[in-house]
Amino acid sequence: MASSRKVIELFYDVVSPYSWLGFEVMCRYRNVWNIDLKLRPAFLGGIMQGSGSLSAMRFVAAVQEREVGGDKQVEQVSRELWMRIWSQDKDITQPASLSEAAMKAGLSACEVEELLKLSTSKEIKDKLKRSTQEALDHRAFGFPLAVCHVNGKAEVFFGSDRFELIADCIGEKWMGPQPAAAKL
Repeated sequence: MASSRKVIELFYDVVSPYSWLGFEVMCRYRNVWNIDLKLRPAFLGGIMQGSGSLSAMRFVAAVQEREVGGDKQVEQVSRELWMRIWSQDKDITQPASLSEAAMKAGLSACEVEELLKLSTSKEIKDKLKRSTQEALDHRAFGFPLAVCHVNGKAEVFFGSDRFELIADCIGEKWMGPQPAAAKL
């Protein structure tokens, strides 16, 4: 019996430090576990009231909307926003801060200008609402939320401390938060 490709959706919000932990570990394991990691920026405030990250998550959703062939820019911009808010204690709600993070992630000033405009569009607002609703449909009550799709079945895991369970679900081995170090 042929096994279908393993897919893990990771719902997250850059305002959540626990999402950051989950994001970094899942990015490290993407190739180790040979999974299709689908980054799903969503609005935590739509699940838990009042986070202040709405403009940042709309911006990340706009990056994802314009990106072709994967989530590399989404990954880089998300990481820069986490660095700004949780390592550098900078505001990520203002356009200037979003611009700085995006340019540090490798986007051009022209791309950033286009993305800032796009991030306020109905298209992006609706995209973020849909992603947030999908997380709610999976019974989300916080982030990070990982949804593992294996052989047509979805298994949902909440929190940044569920990696051993995720590994077991997809038939892989958990080697700690830094798999490259475990291989040495």
